Amino acid sequence: MIFLLQNGEFLLFGLLIVALIISLTFHEFGHAFVAKAYGDDTAERAGRLTLNPVAHIDLFGLLLVIIVGFGYAKPVPTNPRNFRTPSADFWVAAAGPLMNLLLAIVVWNTYLVLDGSGLTTQQIFIFCLLLAQVNLLLMIFNLIPVAPLDGHYLLPYFLPERMRPIVHDFNRRFGPYALLSLVVLSLMGLPIFAWLSTLSRTLLPLISWVG
Repeated sequence: MIFLLQNGEFLLFGLLIVALIISLTFHEFGHAFVAKAYGDDTAERAGRLTLNPVAHIDLFGLLLVIIVGFGYAKPVPTNPRNFRTPSADFWVAAAGPLMNLLLAIVVWNTYLVLDGSGLTTQQIFIFCLLLAQVNLLLMIFNLIPVAPLDGHYLLPYFLPERMRPIVHDFNRRFGPYALLSLVVLSLMGLPIFAWLSTLSRTLLPLISWVG
């Protein structure tokens, strides 16, 4: 993102920052909302059951996104002992990516409706496109089954029961180091995550439901 400033594209940089803040905020709110629905009010008591970006955005994590292209928001605290069903942790983890998908669908199809009515501008198009693609990208990235990403909670539910402890143990011990290694390799020029952007662009036509 920093190259946008270096190239003098200040408006695009600003729109991308806003899109990132909105996307991260909805992602974390999704976790908090579903945790509350399943009986855990830990996030609510921590002030995280809100769409106020201040509650969710980590300034250093956002700065990392700007400088190196990878960052984070504040993790939503939960207490699994408060969950009413054994599958609650699956749905709480899935809620963040699903919220990003929902937001991408709503934003992009709202734009298509406005565009069909002749009510859009180039700036509106750019912002809606950025917001939709950032949400799709955030959804895909968080589905990677490596801790601390949401996908590492989801993967065990799709594996044979005998393999679940192995995956849990790997992510507990090595997950963050594995993710950090992938990020470092990507920053060194290896196209580790290049497929994420390609896939997010591929998904955009699939959520274009307004003709």
